Amino acid sequence: MTATAAPVVATDGVDVIRGGRHLLSDITVRVHPGEHWALLGPNGAGKSTLLHILGAFGHPTHGTVDVLGARLGRVDMRALRTHIGHVDPRHRLDLPSSAHDVVLTGLTNTPELDRRRTYTAAEHRRADDLLDVLGMASRRDLPWTTMSQGERGRTLVARALIGSPSLVLLDEPATGLDLAAREQLLLGIDDLRAQVPDLASIMVTHHLEDLPTSTSHALLLADGRSVAQGPVDEALTSETVSACFDHPVQLDRVRGRWSATTRREPVRS
Repeated sequence: MTATAAPVVATDGVDVIRGGRHLLSDITVRVHPGEHWALLGPNGAGKSTLLHILGAFGHPTHGTVDVLGARLGRVDMRALRTHIGHVDPRHRLDLPSSAHDVVLTGLTNTPELDRRRTYTAAEHRRADDLLDVLGMASRRDLPWTTMSQGERGRTLVARALIGSPSLVLLDEPATGLDLAAREQLLLGIDDLRAQVPDLASIMVTHHLEDLPTSTSHALLLADGRSVAQGPVDEALTSETVSACFDHPVQLDRVRGRWSATTRREPVRS
């Protein structure tokens, strides 16, 4: 990523108003190639609303949003979405499709394989390579209906990346995972980010422990407003997280991973 690279995401003065209530207020942010943003905040902060717009599923009430160089309101939203990778652990699929086939559905952004389409040998290899990086090589034929939540999570990350998108949006990808599954998922995300240096990503989470070590930037939201944003060393501090969650927090980072505990104020005599 170079300093002159055009942003993958650019919002200016974005407001979202529903029923007379501001869900987002004056959000301005730039995400460049190679940057990996954490989107943090308490329940109701506006994280899902912002991710919905950045994923080309909705429009702001006021302000402008550019995604992959396209201005929302002047572009075919459905076509734009095909160039954005989405990872949602609530992805519904009731068919016993194999992990390999689920990954291939990311090429058409459909729940199942498009039987009218011929998938090339290169696309099949790409699906297997992504599963391999995410520790799923031995489970390529495992049916979706019998996968654990962790196996589904890693399969969905591979699905989001098979189309080689420039932007990937991860909506709480570690939801429901046990400790081992979460660590396997986060290591896989770190490995993929290292292999695709120009990839940009935005990850929504409630928990700092769920952030991969490759996280480079953060945007903290509270009540629909930006509390802090920028490189993680500046945006993620005990002070900013405490202000964001309205709770005294001690933030620590060990070997590139964050943890947060309650900061106990000294007892006054």
